[in-house]
Amino acid sequence: MDKLLTRAFDGDPRSIGRLISLVEAESPESKEIMKKIYPRTGKAHVIGITGSPGAGKSTFVNRLISQFKAEGKKVGVIAIDPSSPFTGGAILGDRLRMQDHAVEEGVFIRSMGSRGNLGGVSRGTHEAALILDACGFDAVIIETVGVGQSEVDIVKIADTVCLILTPGMGDDVQIMKAGIMEIADVFVVNKADKEGADKVAADVQVMLKMLSEREWVPPVALVSSNKNTGVDRVKEIITEHAKYLAESAEGRRRRWSQLEMEVESILRGEISAIVEKSWKARKSDELMQSLSERRADPYTLAGEIMEEIIK
Repeated sequence: MDKLLTRAFDGDPRSIGRLISLVEAESPESKEIMKKIYPRTGKAHVIGITGSPGAGKSTFVNRLISQFKAEGKKVGVIAIDPSSPFTGGAILGDRLRMQDHAVEEGVFIRSMGSRGNLGGVSRGTHEAALILDACGFDAVIIETVGVGQSEVDIVKIADTVCLILTPGMGDDVQIMKAGIMEIADVFVVNKADKEGADKVAADVQVMLKMLSEREWVPPVALVSSNKNTGVDRVKEIITEHAKYLAESAEGRRRRWSQLEMEVESILRGEISAIVEKSWKARKSDELMQSLSERRADPYTLAGEIMEEIIK
């Protein structure tokens, strides 16, 4: 394990990929891996990219990578793909759309399956981001599956959240109602060469004025990823936001909130594993038949299992 970690810290892509695979699979070594990499984290700027399917997130990320690379930065990308309904694995569509950088030195791209998670990110996404951080990547970009009322988990991981909107999608109003407005640090109106882009940008500005006042007012940027225009401005905004977080009380509150959620998530996982183990030990055909015939009830049973765990 120490050799694998050393190779990964030296920038070996295969070793980095192996670490992520072990953690994603929740292997027995995953806890020790995270304990050893954690002291090396906290240096990378984590950027979340979210938006409706078809908004051009992957093309935008492809252009954003180029902006960071032009500054000599190392960039890690975690693309959350819809999972195959048959294997549970990532369909890998996003990696195909980032072929410009797939084998470029200083760029690491990893697709991860959503595995049915509703939060826009997959289990293991946070750990994968920490591994890339520990391995010396300056920027870690996380592209979510999509956007919706439940897909706000990216704010638990990312330092800067970019929401991608496009004209003519028909769901912009729904997005604005879904609570996504509150988590975005940058609004990116993609496909700005299309009719209606200016209206989308104006609508966002109106919605922002209706929200409670924020110290950081999310800028709205018009971008055409296909024509590679406006992406440089988004990169500037991300840099400005990183500086704001480093210097403001809001930045500290956000970091502490993320740490709280991180500890709570680990605790929930540990407790869930204990409960699952206790339930499996108690479960039997006789017990299931008793429940089925209503001679026992699940509420009393759950209470008894919890009492056994607490003892």
